[in-house]
Amino acid sequence: MTEDEAAIRSVIATWIAASKTGDTETVLALIHDEALFHVSGVKPFGKTVFAAASGQMKDVAFEGESEVLEVEVCGHTAWCRTHLSVTVTPVGGKPVRRSGYTMSILRKSPDGKWQLFRDANLLTVEN
Repeated sequence: MTEDEAAIRSVIATWIAASKTGDTETVLALIHDEALFHVSGVKPFGKTVFAAASGQMKDVAFEGESEVLEVEVCGHTAWCRTHLSVTVTPVGGKPVRRSGYTMSILRKSPDGKWQLFRDANLLTVEN
């Protein structure tokens, strides 16, 4: 495994760990300022909308796991494919589990850190 691949896998692991503890600041630092998120049923949105949605999830319990299936590094750009499972439980509510595949593009910043640049999230609710 190359140093860049290990760093990208670390970004994913850090994202999951920070999400579990509600550390939105750490998650936002992993996102490029010009990032776009693609999820089913809505127009692609950027980091500002992601941050606002995250702020509304403060009282929600989050559990998740991500299996990295592929990572390909091409200079200062990389893509990765994962299988992601998350369970979100609102206060006093029932847990909702979603799972599916993601395809993400990352860019290396001038300071050498990998950040999420594009993300296609194909999670669906499990029955």
